[in-house]
This record gives sequence, structure tokens and C-alpha cells, in this order.
Amino acid sequence: MSAETPASHEVRKENRFKVWRQTRPFWAGLFTIFASLPIAYLPYGDVRLGNMTLAMATTAGAGALIIGVLLFTLGLTMWFQPVVRVFAGVATIVLGLVSIPVSNFGGLVIGFLFSLIGGGMSAAWAPAPPVEETDDAEHDGEPVASEETAYAPEAGTEAVMAAGVPEQAHGPATDTTIDANGGRNSAG
Repeated sequence: MSAETPASHEVRKENRFKVWRQTRPFWAGLFTIFASLPIAYLPYGDVRLGNMTLAMATTAGAGALIIGVLLFTLGLTMWFQPVVRVFAGVATIVLGLVSIPVSNFGGLVIGFLFSLIGGGMSAAWAPAPPVEETDDAEHDGEPVASEETAYAPEAGTEAVMAAGVPEQAHGPATDTTIDANGGRNSAG
């Protein structure tokens, strides 16, 4: 299954999330969403320790909010548009680096590290190769006898195996396009 094909409807309900998760950079998106939370929250949030309030408000609070919202959006993009995973990963890394001076050292370094991990995972993720269905799957794993194995030669006879040479289906090759392949051009 590639990143572009949706999950099959033949999958049981309890496995649909697993199939969906495996066809996209799920963990990269989750790390990116987690990175957005401390980056966007810390410039606006207050920490109360008993009677003491610790406020980390900065002059660049709007920049931190924008970076946090963009990281959250990039995390969702990794989940729902896995085709643009490399762009989303690189953008996540760049926004994580920009968050160091803008958002209290990148959300106290927590958001910065999560954005680097999520961006790197997204840029490195590749869809799994598609699984090819074979005839063995139709027979519940039991081997099926083919014509070659079913035929037992008589004693004293030997079969000579020739190398597979493709034969020309349309006669000898010519120089004109009209004569080749019945007038059809196979280029392009």
C-alpha cells in the first residue's frame, strides 16, 4: 500500500486505525503537534507556585503563537497529506530553529527538541512498498501443484530446458513507424 492509496474497506474495524497510521508519518506528526504546545503556550501562560506567579511573557509573544500554530498545522499536514512529508519535515525543523530566539528558547528547549525529532522523522519517512497479492493467498497457504510439478516424465527421457528467448510478435523490425506495431507508437 502506498501513501497515496486509502486504507482498504476489507480491513476489520479494529485494524483501520493501524492501517491508517502505517500509511503516513504518524509519529512525526504527533511529535510536531507536541512541539507546538510549549512553543505557543509558554509566552502566554503563567505558572503558579503557591502565592508566587511566574510569567514568561515576552515581547515576541505573537511570533511564538504564529510558530506554534504553524507547527500544529504542519503536524496535521503530515497526517492527512503524507505526499508533502518532506516539505513539512523541513519546515518543522526551520520553525523549531526559529523558535529558539522567538519563543523562550524554543519552549524551554522541549518544543525545540520535539520539532527537530518530528521534522527529521517526517523528512526520512517513506511509504512501505505495496504488497503484491499472489495465488497462494487464495488457497489459504496450502501449496498448489503447478503443471510442471504435476507432470512426471517417464523413465529414460530427459527434458531439455531452453533459455527463454522472446519472440517478435509483429514480424521483423522495420524503419517506418507505420509498419512497426501496427502503426502505434509506444513512446510516451
